[in-house]
This record gives sequence, C-alpha cells and structure tokens, in this order.
Amino acid sequence: MKTEIAVLGIDLGKNSCSLAGLDGTGAVIKRRRMRPETVVTFTKELPPCVIAMEACWARVRGHEADLAVCGLGKWLN
Repeated sequence: MKTEIAVLGIDLGKNSCSLAGLDGTGAVIKRRRMRPETVVTFTKELPPCVIAMEACWARVRGHEADLAVCGLGKWLN
C-alpha cells in the first residue's frame, strides 16, 4: 500500500526548490529537489494535501511576505 503525502513542505529557491513530503504521522516519506518551473507539474499529480512554503528569505532581507489564498481573492498576513 502506497502512503499518501499529507503535508508537502517546499523551500523556494531561485534556481531549485527542495520538497519534503510527510505522511499523516509527520514522517518524511519523500524528498526531492527540482527546478521551480517543475514544482507545479509535480503538485498536480498529488492528491489534495497541505502545502507549506518557506518564506523567511524575504523577511530576512527586508521584504514583506504575504500569502495569497487561491479562490478567495484576498491576501492573508
């Protein structure tokens, strides 16, 4: 039986992104590094799950990081 990813963590990078898939217990079941343009294709193949993205880089460098919620048409802080 294949364990499904419950949470996908994505560390966004300029040239590559690191992904870690966790099961329902929090155990890492998949790790991948890929180009940013291939992340969308990869996530389309997954069943619905929580996607968490690292955004510290922007705040450390003086930028403000906001989260846009798809489908709701508004920004969260």
